[in-house]
Amino acid sequence: MVPDLLDHKEAEGKQVAASPRVPAALIPREQAPHWLSLRALEWPHHRTGAQQWQQHEKLRGGSFQSQKITKTDAITEADVNPKAYPLADAHLTKKLLDLVQQSCNYKQLRKGANEATKTLNRGISEFIVMAADAEPLEIILHLPLLCEDKNVPYVCVRSKQALGRACGVSRPVIACSVTIKEGSQLKQQIQSIQQSIERLLV
Repeated sequence: MVPDLLDHKEAEGKQVAASPRVPAALIPREQAPHWLSLRALEWPHHRTGAQQWQQHEKLRGGSFQSQKITKTDAITEADVNPKAYPLADAHLTKKLLDLVQQSCNYKQLRKGANEATKTLNRGISEFIVMAADAEPLEIILHLPLLCEDKNVPYVCVRSKQALGRACGVSRPVIACSVTIKEGSQLKQQIQSIQQSIERLLV
């Protein structure tokens, strides 16, 4: 990380202000130390946030435009890792995320790859949901092996952000497990989802 401020002594006597620290943008190129990058010298400190970002994009050679990722983009995105199998379609994804949200309300949900692994090892998992856009995907690829070993259905959805929202947290979630509970009101829905997942594997 290149510091944006230099000691007054390192400015080589340039009288800029009474402050003991001098902004890097106010130092001429010829007087700047060798370790100070040109980016720090060219950065417009006096501009507003939007103008700074526009200038930053211009220096990078990019374009100044907002790249907003919508829910539709996440669902229709084609470039999904082929290792993420089986991948749920849009209809099944909606049913899965709704059931995950209800499971969270009924205290039948464990969030995260480590917690999902624990439920599989303890034999208390109904099914596993994984995010196909986990980066790197290899951090959850042990779960399908465990699921096949324990005979537990598993499925992937496209968006870890959507899975996180369904789990009731503001952070992305790469894997979760719906757990077994005696007398659960979600039993029929869970069985329906399990059958849908099994149809994907055929």
